[in-house]
Amino acid sequence: MADMGLIAPHGGVLINRVTEGTAPGRYEESGPAIVLSERAQCDLEMIAVGGMSPLTGFVGRKDYESICKTMRLADGTTWPFPITCSVDQPTADGLSIGNRIALLDDQRRLLGFLTIEEIYPHDKVQQAENVFKTTETAHPGVKVLMAEADVCLAGPIDVVCPRYDAEFSEFRLTPAQTRAAFEQRGWKTVVGFQTRNPIHRAHEYITKSALEICDGLLIHPLIGQTQAGDIPADVRMNCYTALIDKYYVGDRTMLAVLPAAMRYAGPREALLHALLRQNFGCSHLVIGRDHAGVGDYYGPFDAHDIFDELAPGSLETVPLKLGVTFYCDSCGGTATDRTCPHDEDHRLAISGTRLRAMFANHEPIPPEFSRPEVLEILQAHYDSLG
Repeated sequence: MADMGLIAPHGGVLINRVTEGTAPGRYEESGPAIVLSERAQCDLEMIAVGGMSPLTGFVGRKDYESICKTMRLADGTTWPFPITCSVDQPTADGLSIGNRIALLDDQRRLLGFLTIEEIYPHDKVQQAENVFKTTETAHPGVKVLMAEADVCLAGPIDVVCPRYDAEFSEFRLTPAQTRAAFEQRGWKTVVGFQTRNPIHRAHEYITKSALEICDGLLIHPLIGQTQAGDIPADVRMNCYTALIDKYYVGDRTMLAVLPAAMRYAGPREALLHALLRQNFGCSHLVIGRDHAGVGDYYGPFDAHDIFDELAPGSLETVPLKLGVTFYCDSCGGTATDRTCPHDEDHRLAISGTRLRAMFANHEPIPPEFSRPEVLEILQAHYDSLG
């Protein structure tokens, strides 16, 4: 923690790669240029605004291999996931070390420039085995990885526009902006809550419990690339605002969005989420059951255990490791195994996966599962799907 005030950024310095002097817009020049994938566009924005500090660009080969094998950059800094920019072999053959290449979005608008320091093979199998713990393309993160190109370009980026047509601009706060907001509110300890689902009663219980030990709560939903079947970001945002307005203390709660891509990398991604939230100023992060998991690829508490593998000083944000949360009819409220003495017959399991399934199957949803304002919004969404 910093001596006075908020937690320090990961690596000690909050990076800013947003530059001035080049007008954003459609790229009409003749120099080398590549169109970034949606995931790479998310990564570019996160690097540019400091969300991925201490990264200043896409990682080189030594960092790539060290991340895959040791969860650290080559200099020893904790970093669990390779952040890469990949191109096909013919494109790579036309590039050289020292080239300044334009980075474009899918409408060929200029996002920024990459100064190439390295060109190296994209060892996707090594990454899948080490980071995702599987090479099966049924895993959504592995599927995206294996579809990426075979050559990586590394080097620092200079960004002229982190994102065109940015969604939720009111809530799309940079780390510098969230930190300023926390300081204005007088918060020194802030708990972040990562989510890609609407907040149900178990989430509400967890976040409010965390508020008992921190000055403030940052509800920080991920709105970057996700997988098919996840509830759309605009629907989720309506759920968050409706819930916060009625059921949270306004002076202690803040909503902002995280424009990062979802990797579904389980424990490694839980660690990445903690590092990102440290940059946004969070001293704590809720790590729930099967955090960032998918299917049966990870154990329910692997995302808790990975933090115990870190050497002291590797991470400043404190993980709040919370177990399975449920509604107990004997307790008369939401509880966990730590607080409820009753057996399974008295417990209603609550999860985002279960909630989506109940809507899809047109099952009645008990009031103990979610607030009525949230259910109304979700019902309208599912009704619109036909």
